[in-house]
Amino acid sequence: MILQALKEYYDRKAADPATQMAPLGWEWKEIPYVVVLNPDGSAAAIESTYEGEGRLRRAQRFLVPQAVKRTVCVAANLLWDNPEYALGVVLKGRPERVAEQHAAFRLAVEALALPDDDGIRALRAFLGVADRTAALARFGEAWTELAESGAFLSFRLLGESCLIAGRPAVRDAVNARTVQGSNGDVLPARCLVTGCLDVPLLLHPAIKGVSGANTTGGNIISFNLDAFRSHGKEQGANAPVGKVAAFAYTTALNHLLRRDSMQKLPVGDATTVFWAARETPLEQQIPDFFGEPPKEDPDRNVRAVASLLRAVLNGAFAPEDRENRFYVLGLAPNAARIAVRFWHVDTVAGMSVRIAQHFFDTQLVHGPKDRDHLSLKRLLKSVAAQEDEKHIPPNLAGDTMRAILEGLPYPETLLQAAVRRNRAEQNVPYARAALIRACINRRARYTNPDVKEELTVSLDPANSNTGYRLGRLFAVLEKIQAEASPGINATIRDRYYGAASGTPVTVFSTLMKLKNHHLAKLENAGRRVNLERLIGQVMDGITDFPANLSLADQGRFAIGYYHQMQDFFTRKSE
Repeated sequence: MILQALKEYYDRKAADPATQMAPLGWEWKEIPYVVVLNPDGSAAAIESTYEGEGRLRRAQRFLVPQAVKRTVCVAANLLWDNPEYALGVVLKGRPERVAEQHAAFRLAVEALALPDDDGIRALRAFLGVADRTAALARFGEAWTELAESGAFLSFRLLGESCLIAGRPAVRDAVNARTVQGSNGDVLPARCLVTGCLDVPLLLHPAIKGVSGANTTGGNIISFNLDAFRSHGKEQGANAPVGKVAAFAYTTALNHLLRRDSMQKLPVGDATTVFWAARETPLEQQIPDFFGEPPKEDPDRNVRAVASLLRAVLNGAFAPEDRENRFYVLGLAPNAARIAVRFWHVDTVAGMSVRIAQHFFDTQLVHGPKDRDHLSLKRLLKSVAAQEDEKHIPPNLAGDTMRAILEGLPYPETLLQAAVRRNRAEQNVPYARAALIRACINRRARYTNPDVKEELTVSLDPANSNTGYRLGRLFAVLEKIQAEASPGINATIRDRYYGAASGTPVTVFSTLMKLKNHHLAKLENAGRRVNLERLIGQVMDGITDFPANLSLADQGRFAIGYYHQMQDFFTRKSE
């Protein structure tokens, strides 16, 4: 199903020339340097194709013959490669291997058998020059950068805009070679993706762009041990995917995972890609829902989420959105392979409702400077040590994304991580409180569908849960202390939050005694009476402090504390 959906996506994008989806046997590749050749084969210049500065610096993308599958053996790309292959320049101190690599590159050029093409003739003449290093060294800084970086390079004729690989005769020759193909002694078989007879590809093209994976790429389908094989078949013949389908699904997935893709969302150790059977704005909007907003437009995410919530509340979906299939694929690195973390299929309308529910669940009263809707990365970073993305617990990002897309309760490990960080930091910030509320409400709704929400967006005086009441009480006691000792460096929260939320009986008796001392220091008698009355309202129904609170009640304690503190700093209207 995954490969079929990817091939359908490739077919849809390939039919639109504006998408620049590579045809069979080709790929779009960033080529940082181009060696410009005169018709006689002498070097005319070395051009850098880089544009932009800093993190935005990118090399120009060119349509070139598809990269070969490299292992430990020597295998050259056709008409483009790194300096060792393309120029025979020794970069890593292995002259014998470099000589073998360059010989493979020249052999691939000769195999095109195009003696009458001006571009191929010039390239052959250039490759025949004995001392190419000296011929290129005269270009100074450009050659130095090329040699030091070891980046990919290709060739073009002086006065032409396309690479030699893009010349019509060369393209025809590459296409003819691709159609004829070669796959050893493997016989045609029924392709598992298309159902048509095709020669199974033994080694599928690499998938690149998965966060944390090998930079050379990985595979979703591969067989490299005897335990994975059956009936004496080798490698990809164990799951026959024809070369046409293999090219289509890998090209589509690499297109979705490309560096500037708007259909990719890396969070934690998982990289999520998404697409639809037919074009829909939702394909481009998901990064705005879950990703961090760009610095030049910090409110873009808020606008996107607000538009989605309005559409869900009003039912403003086009008829085709209720039938248009929407796919979400979660990938994670796994040595030389790529693991499928989750796979979800829904309609555009159904997916929109699920995503909107996530934002409804994470809504929470907050300060005037906080955003109404937080990105998934911001929520997950709130449960990591030092709010560092590298410290997000393993598998948590993928499990959380899966819960959002399938409408399931958030993973229990998410609530555990949030409660644990509250106790470690002795604090309940906005992002963690929003996560805790969402975890508890989803679990309650999943257990009992009649329950719409257990924890409200803002303060709920009617909530009689002991954990929630004790959280409110702790906030009131901290407020009393702060008003009795203005400018105090450390409040009871800095010393007692962890114990108060986990084992209330050990600290609340002491805190209630300290409260009397703090109230006595208040000069405003009316304020003192109001605070005592508030304590009485909060403790209504609490006859004794429990010895300990469950994980869920520790989460309710955090929400009660957060709600009460926000209420203290919210201006009351008439």
